[in-house]
Amino acid sequence: MLRKLVLGYTAVTAMAGPPFQTDDPEPIEFKNYEFYTFGTVGRFPGEIDTQAPAIEFNWGALPNTHLHIIAPIASYIPGNGRKFTGMGDIELGIKYRFVQETKRLPQIGTFTMFEVPSGDSSHGLGVGKTWYKVPLWAQKSFGPWTTYGGGGVTVIPVAGYRDYPFAGWLLQREFSKKLTLASEVFYHGRATADSRYSTGLDLGGYYKFHGADRFQLLFCYGHSVAGQPETYGYLGLYWTWGEKKKDDTAALDLLRKVYWPN
Repeated sequence: MLRKLVLGYTAVTAMAGPPFQTDDPEPIEFKNYEFYTFGTVGRFPGEIDTQAPAIEFNWGALPNTHLHIIAPIASYIPGNGRKFTGMGDIELGIKYRFVQETKRLPQIGTFTMFEVPSGDSSHGLGVGKTWYKVPLWAQKSFGPWTTYGGGGVTVIPVAGYRDYPFAGWLLQREFSKKLTLASEVFYHGRATADSRYSTGLDLGGYYKFHGADRFQLLFCYGHSVAGQPETYGYLGLYWTWGEKKKDDTAALDLLRKVYWPN
């Protein structure tokens, strides 16, 4: 029974706010696009879980709204036993900002996510049924400083799992046109009867190639400071292009060189 509860544990505790676990309420601009290629690793008691390679695509379908998808190749690596690798659960989402930021008020939004059971749950690559994340996020900027955070609930209608809360807060600073660094505190409750809550501290940031937003390196690493021992890591590349972005041709050329190098 313990093995059954552990399988897929990373999938139900990971969040998608690249490169951090905390997310923000800010959607991409209308008629703009984002693409990520990345890998993540999580170490939990008795297992290591990865998503690599994985891709994420976001589309500014409407003003203040973007649509989201992540498709990962997942690996389940137990402390003792056979390693399994294959398609993980596909993540679909809708980010909607319903309060705009002003001098006094933060921007506020939600990023509801639906996890489609595309991964093999018997091998620890998924949960076996559709499950959900329903958060509320807020963000405020002060010159080179930005802070955002919030929380919500993960709903898992699967035997052996339990619904649980999560919350996080992040503070970041832009040090130059190329480099932004940040630190977050992230908490999640018990996802199974045999697991515990965990509170982690992560450090990471963004490096903007050529001093532009359109092509970036994203990185993050952290460890739990209270509760269940956990380690989190993220490394990825990011491209953006669209109606209001300059030099879109250069950004698309970089993307083609990675995936279609002649």
